Amino acid sequence: MDMPLDAKTCWNCPIKHQAVCSRCEPDELTQLEDIKYYRSYEAGQPVIWAGDHMEFVASVVTGIASLSQTMEDGRTQMVGLLLPADFIGRPGRDSAPFDVVAVSDLTICCFRKRPFEGLMTTTPRIAARLLEMTLDELDSAREWMLVLGRKTAREKIASLLAIIARRDAALKQLSARDGMVFELPLTRESMADYLGLTLETVSRQISALRKGGIIELDGKRRVVVPSLDALLAETGDDFDESVRA
Repeated sequence: MDMPLDAKTCWNCPIKHQAVCSRCEPDELTQLEDIKYYRSYEAGQPVIWAGDHMEFVASVVTGIASLSQTMEDGRTQMVGLLLPADFIGRPGRDSAPFDVVAVSDLTICCFRKRPFEGLMTTTPRIAARLLEMTLDELDSAREWMLVLGRKTAREKIASLLAIIARRDAALKQLSARDGMVFELPLTRESMADYLGLTLETVSRQISALRKGGIIELDGKRRVVVPSLDALLAETGDDFDESVRA
């Protein structure tokens, strides 16, 4: 999957307001342009396997990828999702800690690893933004422990939809709101794998949310949220107005 030519610059990047480079000045973006390149993957293709040597770090531009860990007996556990603007890799670490696989058609913006590590020492804005993103990722991981460990199937589905809706709004520089529309980047099979549910359970709970008026479906992937508060109530979480940000 190729990106439009006019999107292959930092100036027109669809994730520029959320990515690791979002706070860079024009001269810093020019330096990043010199060390970047794009890679595209079809759904199901591996980006990198755990333990592989990493020659790059990257930002997800379009699509979605999974982070997973394979145990000695071959069992695999999906431990995270990488959505647009999320960062792949860790500066200062040469090998990949997890398998990264494209869940949907995926485009990533890669930075050659050694030059990027050098820029982190000379460009405080990049280092500060990466630290902020790392802390956000830690908060998300802790939140997801609750989702997987304690929530009902319905609450898991609602939580995932709410997370994707808020991320989509943030990328569009919009506030999460009633009537928001987003494209669901996961198949129901992928949702089942990620949430630890069966395909039948995922389909049944999505149908129940639709019949209850919590969401509307326009085709297979387009989701409409008539009332954000109603969706958030289905997650089982306490929330306030800050959740809408």
